[in-house]
Amino acid sequence: MDFTETYFRRFRMEIDLLNARLEDKPLPEGYRWCPWELTTLDRHAITKYHSFRSEMDARVFPCLGDIDGCRKLMRDISTQRNFLPSGTWLITWDGMGNEEPVDCGTIQAIVPSRIMGAIQNVGITPKHRGLGLGRALVTKCLIGFREAGVKRAYLEVTAENEPAINLYRSIGFRLTRTLYKPSHYIEAPSI
Repeated sequence: MDFTETYFRRFRMEIDLLNARLEDKPLPEGYRWCPWELTTLDRHAITKYHSFRSEMDARVFPCLGDIDGCRKLMRDISTQRNFLPSGTWLITWDGMGNEEPVDCGTIQAIVPSRIMGAIQNVGITPKHRGLGLGRALVTKCLIGFREAGVKRAYLEVTAENEPAINLYRSIGFRLTRTLYKPSHYIEAPSI
């Protein structure tokens, strides 16, 4: 087997929470918020997996393309001393009342320092994209940071993910740094 190393360009984007205009708008009809509880850990992991498994981020972070990897990632995030439950949310689709509820959005928050919050893994499952759910998740998370007394927040996004970058900019995030994330993958043998 040949291993190939490639680098993915990622942007670190930050927002000043003291001056940000954050509105906690209602979700579209049929969707509801589900706050963090330890019992939702597996639901977050499954939603994360369905959100990222076919996306470039699963190449950048292989754990996102594997359900067990997503479970381990959620355990790692939620057991950190600086995990912020009030910034960690699921969005659930209840349909019009005659369908089984389906989790379709996930976000997690940690506070690495007293003044800086870090958003982890904003994920919306493909069927539920384009409805403003990503904006709602990020805003809800930022409000959680602000209520916890955090002054700034950041996230990282793969440079090729233009829809996400445009969303973050429209909320008030600004590019502060370009990073290069190495990724190792197995190259298929040529036949």
